[in-house]
Amino acid sequence: MFSVSSLEIFGFFANWSPFFIVFILFTTVLYFLLTTVWRHDIEGNRPLKRSEAVWFILIMMTLYIVKGSPIDLLSHILFSYHMLQMAVVYLLITPLLYFAIPEYWMKYVVNLPVIKPIVQVMTKPLIAIILFNGVFSIYHLPVVLDFLKQEATAHSVFNVLLFILALFMWYPVFNKHEEHQMFGLYKLLYIFVIGVLLTPACGLIIFSQSPMYNTYTDGSAWLKSMEVCVPTSILDSLSDSGMISGPEYFTNETPLHDQQTGGVVMKILQELFFGVMLFYVFYQWRVHERVNEQDVTENALRKHQEQQEYYNQFH
Repeated sequence: MFSVSSLEIFGFFANWSPFFIVFILFTTVLYFLLTTVWRHDIEGNRPLKRSEAVWFILIMMTLYIVKGSPIDLLSHILFSYHMLQMAVVYLLITPLLYFAIPEYWMKYVVNLPVIKPIVQVMTKPLIAIILFNGVFSIYHLPVVLDFLKQEATAHSVFNVLLFILALFMWYPVFNKHEEHQMFGLYKLLYIFVIGVLLTPACGLIIFSQSPMYNTYTDGSAWLKSMEVCVPTSILDSLSDSGMISGPEYFTNETPLHDQQTGGVVMKILQELFFGVMLFYVFYQWRVHERVNEQDVTENALRKHQEQQEYYNQFH
């Protein structure tokens, strides 16, 4: 049975990532400076909404929980936590950013000369959806994941790439510029297609008859992968003393069951997040349609009254 206290052998830095805390605090301070003190130089600026500030703080807290707390350490020990981390970062945090960033800042950034042509191409629905899901699937090929888990720089670069591609993928649905958004019905279909494209990777992981990843089964590969989040000196000390030799030290769950659990976790969270998204998009669509219906009715009544007043002049 897994015990959180067993992670204490890796030390405070590995468990709580103080450097990541600094990054989270720096990003939060920068966000509030950009949306308050420095907003006046941006065209169309406005005061920061309370809801936007709350969303951003919640996003930063969630990001730290999954990437800076012991959950990040667990993602290198148990594949199920890795998939939990992936689902929260790319299917929850990324779309929520569109609710935290004011529309004038988003418009300013996407219209920068260097960024504008990239955004115009990369946020086209077909390109965005294929790129993210394609790279996500490639990431979880055993040869790719095992390599990235053992190379800290490549691992970080690939995760940043996935994050950017996720931002592009969710842009057509959640950006605040109506001219860049899809029609409500297409948004529903778009979200559904994302779920469909994620299914093969999850299915392959769930229904595999044997463990796929060496970094979660082979002792030497696992120890190498742990260098991404644990100081090498601590790992060498623990390994030399015979305290750890592989992930089996922390759990009695079989690698295959852990792998299958990871696929199930990813699929369940995907369905949960996408269900909320579909409800939100459908609700916004209906509200928009009702407003349009009211506008059409009011315009028709006004024209009728104008025509009636015109004809009354001749009676």
